[in-house]
Amino acid sequence: MDPSTNHRGWAERSGEFSPTYYAELGPNKVSNSLVTLLDHYCSREVSILALGCSSGRHLAHLYADGFENLTGIDINDDSFAVMANVYPALSEEGQFHTGAIEDVVPGFADDAFDVVYSVETLQHIHPDDERVFDELVRITDELLVTIENEGPDPETGNTDEQVEHVDGQFPLYRRNWNRIFTNRGLTERFCHPSKPDTIRAFGTREDD
Repeated sequence: MDPSTNHRGWAERSGEFSPTYYAELGPNKVSNSLVTLLDHYCSREVSILALGCSSGRHLAHLYADGFENLTGIDINDDSFAVMANVYPALSEEGQFHTGAIEDVVPGFADDAFDVVYSVETLQHIHPDDERVFDELVRITDELLVTIENEGPDPETGNTDEQVEHVDGQFPLYRRNWNRIFTNRGLTERFCHPSKPDTIRAFGTREDD
């Protein structure tokens, strides 16, 4: 699947994995993990960017816990209409951008956000667009958090650097996120393997 087809599939997604689907699920244990992690490393005043935020269930949980400087990106324009309906306070207070991460992120300034996080989003970045990982390092001032699938997959046996497909449609690229971001100069400060995701937090300075 080429990058444009991949983008179009997510931009037009309805039903399962759509903004409405995630709004109906609401916050979950990942949302709680994000709050716990940021509580440990950050103050409530930090600026936060959510990559692939959809209708905002994780951002809404952060907002309810006192984090208010929130920004999100999602490729599906329905995300923000659903957000306005389900999480109106978040919709009004946050800043949101419609588009592919690869297209939006280069427009941000260096160190634009104290915290950048991704939940099962970077795993869908096409290999042709991996330059965006450099951009994420560039715009992160303090902490980059990845909550992504890593190998080996218990069902398929696929390991890091292999591709599989969600519902036979959307590619999921298993990557070693420690290697991806430490090779780009970040320092891993936290790692918690779990199913299906591994939570990692990377600092931008060696003494963090």
